[in-house]
Amino acid sequence: MKRRLTLAVAGLTAIALTATPTPTMAAPAPTSAPPESAFQKVTLNDRPGEPMDLAVLPDRRVLHVTRAGQVWLHNPATGRNTIAATLDVYQHDEEGLQNVAIDPGFGKGGNNWVYLYYSPPMDTPVDDPSTPDVNEGDAPAWGTEEDFAPFRGVIRLSRFRLVKDKLDLRSEQQIIDVPVDRGICCHVGGDIVFDGKGNLYLSTGDDSNPFESGGYAPIDERPGRHPAYDAQRSSANTNDLRGKILRIKVGAKGGYTVPKGNLFKKGTPNTRPEIYLMGLRNPFRIELDRTSDTLFVGDYSPDARQPNPDRGPAGQGKWLAAREPGNHGWPYCITPDQPYLDYDFATDQPGAPFNCAAPVNDSPHNTGLRNLPPVQQPQVWYDFGLSPQFPELGTGGIGPMAGPAYRFDRSTTRGRNPSGWPAYYDGKPLFYEWTRDYVKAFELDRRGELRGIESVLPSVVFDNPMDLEFGPDGALYVLEYGDGYFSENPDAQLARVDHIGWDGNHSPVPQVSATQTAGLAPLTVEFSSAGTADPDGDRLRYEWYLDDDDKVDSREANPTFTYRRNGSYEATLKVTDQKGRSASASVRVVVGNATPVVELVSPVVGQPFTFGDVVQFEVRVTDDQPVDCARVSVTYILGHDDHGHPITTANGCTGTITTTVPSGHDPATDNLSAVFVASYTDPGDEGLPPLTGTTEVVLVPTQ
Repeated sequence: MKRRLTLAVAGLTAIALTATPTPTMAAPAPTSAPPESAFQKVTLNDRPGEPMDLAVLPDRRVLHVTRAGQVWLHNPATGRNTIAATLDVYQHDEEGLQNVAIDPGFGKGGNNWVYLYYSPPMDTPVDDPSTPDVNEGDAPAWGTEEDFAPFRGVIRLSRFRLVKDKLDLRSEQQIIDVPVDRGICCHVGGDIVFDGKGNLYLSTGDDSNPFESGGYAPIDERPGRHPAYDAQRSSANTNDLRGKILRIKVGAKGGYTVPKGNLFKKGTPNTRPEIYLMGLRNPFRIELDRTSDTLFVGDYSPDARQPNPDRGPAGQGKWLAAREPGNHGWPYCITPDQPYLDYDFATDQPGAPFNCAAPVNDSPHNTGLRNLPPVQQPQVWYDFGLSPQFPELGTGGIGPMAGPAYRFDRSTTRGRNPSGWPAYYDGKPLFYEWTRDYVKAFELDRRGELRGIESVLPSVVFDNPMDLEFGPDGALYVLEYGDGYFSENPDAQLARVDHIGWDGNHSPVPQVSATQTAGLAPLTVEFSSAGTADPDGDRLRYEWYLDDDDKVDSREANPTFTYRRNGSYEATLKVTDQKGRSASASVRVVVGNATPVVELVSPVVGQPFTFGDVVQFEVRVTDDQPVDCARVSVTYILGHDDHGHPITTANGCTGTITTTVPSGHDPATDNLSAVFVASYTDPGDEGLPPLTGTTEVVLVPTQ
């Protein structure tokens, strides 16, 4: 069960609140951690879609993206959350819109570039709803190159201009395409950071299927087997961009050049000069400390819970602080002293352990060098149990995320309403665990070696933290995924964690309700701020933004407003205390269109099944517009502990999905489930934006 604070309300969660103002507090000495009561978590957007990544602009506006292609913009001046752009993206398995970043020179000299890493639809096959028993969107597990070719796709890194509060999609400058195998899961995420010289680092997953290798190394070389079952073709391939950290310099008009200092010198045969780090499985989150020029990488673990003498070590997550290029071993080694065995999938016989000091890639899918660089040692590695080396990391699932290193700036701790974190955290990179719901601070020595680990705000709920970033105000911005699978979860949110120890003043706590949230124009709505309060007892100023602009529509506590045009509106209340701290909350009002109601008639919760079963699905959609079953999608997700992997997506109101048998997993002990997420997006009407409804059913196997 997740820990909850005593105060958890719409708009804000505060820690150790008091009824009277807190005395002004001096900055704590760098040798002592500040008390948790000196911090406050403020919700910025509690309906962020399926959250993927965030970027804080120099003016404290926040961009955050969803896998379905939405780019949200939070404006602290008004508290409003608006859609800056919607991209058309391919979404089978884990693909979609993965990442957002801003140019290091953003806001200077007319620079307004925003970087997105996304999956363009291309002409990749998708499921045809007229054939409910066949899914044309799934790539075959066996076949020929002719069978696999239609599913060759790319994930694209591009940049776009942010014009006021909108991304101009027509301004796209394409930078680099990373080839991927579509129609088959997994590990296609990416992250973007810049160093002090303006070089861009892009992380890429191994794009390999982990479910038929028993939770160990996927190195299936059998003829006719889809290449996605062999990570030697990607992570261990010096001539491939997947399973890597790429380091490039973006051109003035898009494209890129390759700076010096990468793993392979430009012109080296059978190599890609863009590669900085190789041998990575799923480096989902990376960060770069420009002060020390250190790259922090969190690399996800395979699923085997125990070592196997015929296969290799148990799965282990890794965190590394890299200051130079190198090879980090996947799929041959976890660390230099933990090799996998060269397992033969055709005969089910183990071979010799791989040589981590001099790995050899002799896979038929390898297009790069045969002899690889030696495997580097990570600073942190841990499995599902209690680590003897790093017991502070606890136990549970494995989802390592590399967070930013805080850099103390006195300008963010002085003046009106300072939010900057104290000097105690200066230079300490944050590490957050997606499956264990915590944040830790790592202390490094001058060589970048780990000296200590400590908890950061252990009483604050970090609910499946998806991304962390320190803003220009020195506050920590947090994007939380919440509990659930590949949809907008109830606990998902964008939030900000302020340090309020400098003046002890808390932000207010807004509450918003409305008499009705849907109807036809003209629609008159009575809004209420009942329950809104200030923890310090300050008098509050009310600002209501009720339509689509940034103009205040009312300063009353409980206004009435008439919507005369169809549309979807985020009615937002911003409340500000006497010292200038503010917070906001909103309620969505839809005029002229109703959000579809989606129900899974089958399968249903509690329905018995075993992995390998063919499950019939039926979706019922209720909407105020005619329902088009071709717009219905049902995604089957293999649930594992608190996370999941989307295996396939089918289209149509009815059909069948085969629940993949997870090789090497024991449903009785590995906490596995089959998750079905049904979604329907209506076409909109008379200029209305399309609206989406979703539902989810989780089935637990009977084994």
